Amino acid sequence: MLKYNLTLSILKKRYLCMKRKLFKLFVLFIFAFISCDKEEKNTEEPIKQTFIFKDGFETENNQINELFTIDGERWTTIQQTNPTNATNKITISSSTFTEGKNAIRFLSNKSDSQLSKIDIEKNGLQIVEGDKVTITANFYIVGTDSIENLLLIDLECCSCWDPTVGDNYGAENQCPGIRLMMSGGNDYLSIERGKISGTTIQQTNFAFPRDQWVTVEWEMVMSTTNTGTNKLRINQTQVINQPGMNMPNAQVFKDAFIEEGINFSLQEPVSYERVQIGATANPTANNVELFVDDFSIKIE
Repeated sequence: MLKYNLTLSILKKRYLCMKRKLFKLFVLFIFAFISCDKEEKNTEEPIKQTFIFKDGFETENNQINELFTIDGERWTTIQQTNPTNATNKITISSSTFTEGKNAIRFLSNKSDSQLSKIDIEKNGLQIVEGDKVTITANFYIVGTDSIENLLLIDLECCSCWDPTVGDNYGAENQCPGIRLMMSGGNDYLSIERGKISGTTIQQTNFAFPRDQWVTVEWEMVMSTTNTGTNKLRINQTQVINQPGMNMPNAQVFKDAFIEEGINFSLQEPVSYERVQIGATANPTANNVELFVDDFSIKIE
């Protein structure tokens, strides 16, 4: 009987010991599962928020300075480069607009030895590879004179320029980017990529209407390679839909500058940080008057 009780006691101890071990294993398993779950959640890519900036150029007193607020919620600065013997102008219009009571008016005199520019600029953007960008605006271009090579919208990266190169390649090129430009002999709006060492994505099927409001929508998926997408619509008619590079490519820049005897290193990661709209450059043989209303840029 004593032997039986002893054996029973040993079995109970072994059973309790085994039970404790199983409980510990269970606790460790739960802990490992929770830790793994947390780790997986921590490694998930953060969802990028959509950025939208809109401006209809509305003011209280028809003053251009009302577009530049202390909180920086509206526009950042004006780019103005006058030709030698004339002064470009930027004003608020209360007579020509699409909605509300205002639009913005640009008068760009023809260039001489100085390239003529007058536009408004929004800084503080962060457009990187893979982003989908949609820029929309209404334009009213006065008159029927040739406007070939007139630039209307620039998307630029100034921070990606190699600071060791400085002005060696010309101050005009120190903010690489892509632009909307009139081409094709006169007024065929196209996508100009010369400042990123690319060719112009051109169309000659849809001439830009004059002396009337025209809606332009420029849509891109950003890429430093030919996997980028480039779409352009004028009055809801798609005039360009073509893949291609639309951001500066480090190797492309390096190769292009080597041909000029310059060792250039594109500053990465590349990010477009500003957009300009107006007569961002007027190398035409004529003065240009144009109005812009209902501008927006969406980054997603």
